[in-house]
Amino acid sequence: MSLDQNWFTEQASATDCAFSLHIKKKLHEEETPFQKIAIYETTEFGNLMTLDELIMLTDRDNFIYHEMMSHPVLFMHPNPLKIVIIGGGDCGTLHEVLKHTTIEKVIEVEIDERVTRLSEQYFPSLCESNNDPRAEFCFQDGIDWMATAEENSIDVIIVDSTDPLGPGEGLFTVEFYRDCWRVLTPEGLLVQQSESPLLHLSLLQSIHYGMRQAGFKTTRSLQFPQCVYPSGWWTATIAGNGDLTQFREEAARNKSFKTRYYNPEIQKASFALPNLLLEGLPD
Repeated sequence: MSLDQNWFTEQASATDCAFSLHIKKKLHEEETPFQKIAIYETTEFGNLMTLDELIMLTDRDNFIYHEMMSHPVLFMHPNPLKIVIIGGGDCGTLHEVLKHTTIEKVIEVEIDERVTRLSEQYFPSLCESNNDPRAEFCFQDGIDWMATAEENSIDVIIVDSTDPLGPGEGLFTVEFYRDCWRVLTPEGLLVQQSESPLLHLSLLQSIHYGMRQAGFKTTRSLQFPQCVYPSGWWTATIAGNGDLTQFREEAARNKSFKTRYYNPEIQKASFALPNLLLEGLPD
C-alpha cells in the first residue's frame, strides 16, 4: 500500500498490479488484535474501508458483491430458513440476506467486532438490518464456530471472507469445508468468495477440489464485476449435494425487495463461464 499525493494505492506484488483511489482524507485508523483497520473518504467512491492495507469495500460498488454473495445461493435453495455468514463484518451481506422475509434466523460470525462497529459508524446503510430480531451476532473465529456447530442445522453457509491471508487463511481448507458439509442440512448450500479468475485461478480451482474432497457432490462458480478488487473480475463458488443448475426463478422475478445489480437474468448469466474458468474445474 502507498498513500502518496492523496491517492490510496493497493499494490499486489504477487501479481504485479495495483489499484488506486483518490482520497479526500483519512477518517479513522486503528490496530485491533486481528488486523489494521483504516477508513478513508474518497472523491468518487464514497467511504473506503481497508484491512491490513487491502481494499475491503467502498460505498459506490459494494452492492454488487453483497447481492451476488447472497441472492443467487438463497434462490437456489428450495426453502432457506437458517443462514450462517462467516466473516462479512461490514454487515452488507447480512442486510441482503435479511431482505428475504421467509428466512427465520441469520447468525453473523465475525472474528473482529471492531469491523462491525466501525461499519455502523461509517457505512450505516449496510447496517440497517443489524437490529432485525432474526439477526444474531457472534464475535469469534468462524473456523472454531463451525467446528462445534450442530450437525444438519444450517440451510445456507455464506463465507464472506477476506483473502486467504491472516485470519481468513483457514477458511480455504478441506478441514473447514468438511465442517461446513457436516453442519449443513441434506439440501444445504455453501457459497464462498473465490477471488479473481484472472489472477488467482489456481486458488479458485483448489476451492472446487477442496469442497469435493470434503464431501460435496457438486460445485459451481459464478462471476461478477468488482472494480475495486484485483483485476475487477471476481467470483463466488457454490457447493452442494444436488443439482446446482436450477433456482427458484419465479420467486426471484417476483421478489418483494429491490436490488441494484441482481435479477433472474443475472443469475443465469453469471454461471456462464469462459473457457479460462471451465478448463481445470471438476465435472
